[in-house]
Amino acid sequence: MQIVECVPNFSEGRDIGILNQIADTIKSVKGAVLLDMDPGADTNRTVFTFVGEPQVVLEAAFQAIRKASELIDMSKHKGAHPRMGATDVCPLIPVSNITMEECVELARKLGKRVGEELNIPVYLYEYAASKPEWANLAVVRKGEYEALPEKMKDPEWKPDFGPQKFNSRSGATAISAREFLIAYNINLNTRDKAKAHDIALDIRETGRIKRDSKGKIVKDESGEKLRTPGIFTHCKAVGWYIEEYNRAQISINLTNYKITPPHLVLDKVREIAADRGIQVTGSELVGLIPLEAILMAGRYYLEKLGECAGIPEKRIIETAVQSMGLTDLTPFEIDQKIIEYSIRSEGDLVDLTLSDFNDELSSDSPAPGGGSVAALCAAISGSLTAMVANLTFNKKGYEKVSEQAARLAVKGQELKKKALAAIDRDTQAFYDMMDAARLPQKTEEQARERADKIQETTKNAILIPLETLQLSREAVELAAEIAEIGNKNAISDAGVAAFTANAAAKSAYFNVKINMGGIEDDNFKFNILTQADELLEKTNNLALKVEKEIKTRL
Repeated sequence: MQIVECVPNFSEGRDIGILNQIADTIKSVKGAVLLDMDPGADTNRTVFTFVGEPQVVLEAAFQAIRKASELIDMSKHKGAHPRMGATDVCPLIPVSNITMEECVELARKLGKRVGEELNIPVYLYEYAASKPEWANLAVVRKGEYEALPEKMKDPEWKPDFGPQKFNSRSGATAISAREFLIAYNINLNTRDKAKAHDIALDIRETGRIKRDSKGKIVKDESGEKLRTPGIFTHCKAVGWYIEEYNRAQISINLTNYKITPPHLVLDKVREIAADRGIQVTGSELVGLIPLEAILMAGRYYLEKLGECAGIPEKRIIETAVQSMGLTDLTPFEIDQKIIEYSIRSEGDLVDLTLSDFNDELSSDSPAPGGGSVAALCAAISGSLTAMVANLTFNKKGYEKVSEQAARLAVKGQELKKKALAAIDRDTQAFYDMMDAARLPQKTEEQARERADKIQETTKNAILIPLETLQLSREAVELAAEIAEIGNKNAISDAGVAAFTANAAAKSAYFNVKINMGGIEDDNFKFNILTQADELLEKTNNLALKVEKEIKTRL
């Protein structure tokens, strides 16, 4: 599932009634999950954080901007924070399975709609900026709301979207795509703020002011102070003392965790601190973190330990939490701290016990059905491959294939995760088809919309089991590979991995075929059935080959 985060900043931080109305507007969009609302009375500004799938986030962001334009009058606004609009900024942030380029396109779509439908001037900044100088928000917002009347007369300040006309009520809005910001604190065994700040100067991108051997500040020819850059890019840091915890911390903002992840910063701080006789007692995440960032940390520490990363996801997370000391100050609840875990739907099939899943499967409800079972079989196949690979990794007599086994363990876990997600996706696809069939058709337009929706949902109900069929093909290939090099004591398990992959493929194939009767697009039918036939044949042939080889070895 693609997940996008949106962090709109509204120019209101005192009237809780207005803020609650904006919050309710966001929550009213199905699929949008409001994670946080952080008002500031002095700044008269509130930061909202919500997440969801791309189109859901676009809709929720637009409706929130619309509501803010109805409730906030910028001509009466005063506050300590720079601002130029009722919705001052609205960044879109890639969290999971979505690229920055895709978020840039989403930002443009949102900006266009806000400009056209709400008549608010919109400027794009950061990664979405249409001019290099507008990448810097401070440049876009220069002069703030009070400068807008003159900007609207200057051709150089023609907004990206919306009218070049002063909107006295709503001002202007800056929309962007940017990287996820991780707020991260490192805890020290000292109460001395100066010691914490001194380490912060070493690690942060801007570094520290350069001084000569006598401690005098070094300046360039124009009189500007020179700086010695810090160790990490995309890193802002200061040292402070937190009375609540009775210790000093290094407070860090990481603006691109893919380049500068928290675990690398932590390990470097541990080195620097130890050289100065200071101990790092642990660390703290402020707010939420993307799943991939915490998995990166877990894999990093597993590698340092010489252990295989092809283990269940939650165990990788546990490794990260323990290694980074993330429970030093407060408990680390993954359902509250990791974005993807915090927004999981309650009642998903994948979260049921085996007994409850089978009870649901055996009821008179048509879903879950064969498509979900096909996905479950593919997941079981990936799990078995991972198990055999883990029983092979670093085991005596298998040293030459240990690296290959580690790779297969990771691939098996990845396949398992994808297949498990398809269990609920397949069932939801069926319900979407049913919802489409119930749409009204009293008018010609309604009938046309209903027919289009039926075609759309039926295609989706075909494409999901096709993905399961593709996963089944990958699963049998992994099973074949681990059967060849894996621990001989688990060879039968490798065979079962191949058999369940084949069962998954045949089951998924049936679910592709069953819905084809309702498809009117002949090209779609031909292309999908051609793919399905080829995938099934290859999966079946390889599974039979593995069965024959394992029978011989047994």
